[in-house]
Amino acid sequence: MNARILIADDEQNIRKVLSATLEKEGYQVQTARDGEEAIAILSKGNIQVVVTDLKMPKADGLEVLRYVQRNNPGIPVIVITAFGTVDNAVAALKTGAFDYISKPFEKSDLIRTIAKAVKTESLAQKDFRARPGDEERYRIIGQSRQMKAIYDVIEKVADTPSTVLIMGESGTGKELIAAALHYNSSRRNRPFIKINCAAIPRELMESELFGYDRGAFTGAVGSKPGRFELADAGTLFLDEIAEVPVDMQVKLMRAIQESEFEHVGGVQTIRVDVRLVVATNRNLQKEVEEGRFREDLYYRLNVVPIQLPPLRDRKEDIPMLVSHFIDKFNAKLNRKIEKLSAQALNLVVNYHWPGNIRELENVIERCILFAEEPEIKTDTLPDQLVERSSCVPSAVSLDADTSMKDIVKQATAELERDLIIKALEETKGNVTRAAKRLKISRKSLQNKMKEFGLRETN
Repeated sequence: MNARILIADDEQNIRKVLSATLEKEGYQVQTARDGEEAIAILSKGNIQVVVTDLKMPKADGLEVLRYVQRNNPGIPVIVITAFGTVDNAVAALKTGAFDYISKPFEKSDLIRTIAKAVKTESLAQKDFRARPGDEERYRIIGQSRQMKAIYDVIEKVADTPSTVLIMGESGTGKELIAAALHYNSSRRNRPFIKINCAAIPRELMESELFGYDRGAFTGAVGSKPGRFELADAGTLFLDEIAEVPVDMQVKLMRAIQESEFEHVGGVQTIRVDVRLVVATNRNLQKEVEEGRFREDLYYRLNVVPIQLPPLRDRKEDIPMLVSHFIDKFNAKLNRKIEKLSAQALNLVVNYHWPGNIRELENVIERCILFAEEPEIKTDTLPDQLVERSSCVPSAVSLDADTSMKDIVKQATAELERDLIIKALEETKGNVTRAAKRLKISRKSLQNKMKEFGLRETN
């Protein structure tokens, strides 16, 4: 388990009880006596979940929450609220808190909430997120044909109530697209509520989505709003929608279709105005065929489909992403790395990236940590990446206007360029020695360098 939890509370007894409970569950715990101390600990990094009281001296829980949202929005923040002040907790949830627990709290409820937060943090897309005040319109990096098509869809549907289904492999940035849809709509100043369905235990799914009333089950010492209720007038993002159990899909279908539901254990019907965005890394049509997903729900969700391409299919965007992550981690780690060498970038571009953008981000962070020169060389890259990278394009597009001869010519040109770059790197830009290594004349190498735009390497 070993997740590191930060507990911020000005009451020493609360800190002791929470620490003892969580350490017994195998977590590493740090404590802070006020919000200012909590922010100082957070600035050093290595915290997976924050548990904070709302009322503290120097800086309160909302200031801690806002600090996390600005600097590391992937960290779930759980707020502690005194009995009878649930409204404050709901306000915190609408500001972006992950969940809340009320004093006095049941240990089982605390442990369950922490476990859910830890799992959510480990599953969260940590590449980059769209938030209010971003300088770039969507904060999505990429100018490939596929990404431009997605920008067009966002332009057209962001400010509509239509349900959007985002599909794509893990790590492709589905949450980023959901955030772009919300913050480019007229709902931008209303709640953007996110829930990862894969992180919610089956038996808690209904209460998480729709909330519960006091006495609905053992441990329900008060009422609690669900995510639909919190997202009223805003956007609700259900990530990993395929993880919702079939029996819950019926209730979800009704809530979407009728815009109403009841709390678990409640009788009062609650009406909401929620814009729904869902995401999955599974093939929902296949899930329907195999009986794991309701067909009617699938068609209800599939109003506006957005298919995110895997990183290996948008290689032309990789240099831009690399540059973005170098800037990001230079600032975060106080480094001054300038770029990847031509050979290192070539290997990065031609790697298949099973983990997509999230994997690329992790690789760049690791390289910046271990690089000893301003330029990241191939020996700094992970061995697995170097071994599995291919200089030959891994996927060839067979469109109607391209002949096999043209495809082979393009692949050959790319391979020639890669070999020339490698030879020039190994000879530190000495054209004569590079030509000898390639077993071609110096004149031929110069012509090829001119053809491939590599003359500045000389």
